[in-house]
Amino acid sequence: MDVNEIKRIDKTVKGWLRESRDNVLRKIDTRLTVNTKSSRTDLVTNIDKQNEQFIVTKIREFDPDARILGEEGSGDEVDSVAGHVWIVDPIDGTMNFVKQRNHFAIMIALYIDGAGVLGYILDVMGNHLLSGGPALGVFDNGQPLEKAADTPLREGLVGLSGPMVLHDDYHMVNIANRSLGMRVYGSAGIDIISVLRGELVAYISYLKPWDFGAGKILCETAGLKVTTVDGQPLGMLSSTTVMLATRKAHRDILTIVGQ
Repeated sequence: MDVNEIKRIDKTVKGWLRESRDNVLRKIDTRLTVNTKSSRTDLVTNIDKQNEQFIVTKIREFDPDARILGEEGSGDEVDSVAGHVWIVDPIDGTMNFVKQRNHFAIMIALYIDGAGVLGYILDVMGNHLLSGGPALGVFDNGQPLEKAADTPLREGLVGLSGPMVLHDDYHMVNIANRSLGMRVYGSAGIDIISVLRGELVAYISYLKPWDFGAGKILCETAGLKVTTVDGQPLGMLSSTTVMLATRKAHRDILTIVGQ
């Protein structure tokens, strides 16, 4: 795919995101229908479902032969990386959305034959969009992203999964102690934006493809490391514990995980 076609797709997706954000903001103060999925902390609302249906409809009109992997089930059963695969998280951080009406994101990614082409993470309430891919670079609200410093763990803040720290999975307590401090934002998208902007040196959590699909593309394009928590390659259809980090922090954390 040539760069002009990628730019055309990029412009189109940004239009979907503007419209999607407007849809969410119009409904955010209405009465929500909230249901649980796998547990009482795994929520879905009517707005999650409506927003996913909106984005899926747009993708099907624009790229009818593509397959779509959506968190809320409006897409397809995707079991291979062949062809065009779009990954959609209509509201990332649903608990934050329900309880705070803040700190949540919309994420879209396009992979072609398993290779990341374009990724988008929109901080809805902050109206802040990280976008791009290997052919374009990474943009922060339309401006080229300033490359984050390659900061080691001991000199930076780290975003961690609260439950993983409580259970000390993969020596998370030690990882937190070795950093300057731990942050728990409750939204993969918000955490990944913070890593891209250099506010965090790493983010570690158990993630599904819609949680990291866009972030993997953006972070790798920006020169950051994206692997499983023990340093293995991360496939786009994986559901596993994921680490996105500066190269130095990645090395430091792998040393702790391996102890």
